[in-house]
Amino acid sequence: MRGGMNNMQGMMKQMQKMQKKMEEEQAKLKEEKIEGTAGGGMVTVVVSGHKEVLDVIVKEEVVDPDDIEMLQDLIVAATNEALNKADELSSERLGKHTKGLNIPGMM
Repeated sequence: MRGGMNNMQGMMKQMQKMQKKMEEEQAKLKEEKIEGTAGGGMVTVVVSGHKEVLDVIVKEEVVDPDDIEMLQDLIVAATNEALNKADELSSERLGKHTKGLNIPGMM
């Protein structure tokens, strides 16, 4: 019984250590700025690692009052690219702390 308790305590310490590292990575991710572009750089959307839109940059030459739909499509495409990159970065950063652990509900 004693060996089981030591094993459980060791596992709890490991979990606490992993949780602290993941919290640190989450804080770092919030500070990250990730860009998505569309239209060959005509539209750029910048998001944080927490997937908050920080900036939308539209080059003047892409603004055509007769084709607002194209501009809207470019903004959507750039936003989706930035959000996908943010997801990849988050998975990469947080996933390295859970690799090798076989915990239900964890990546």
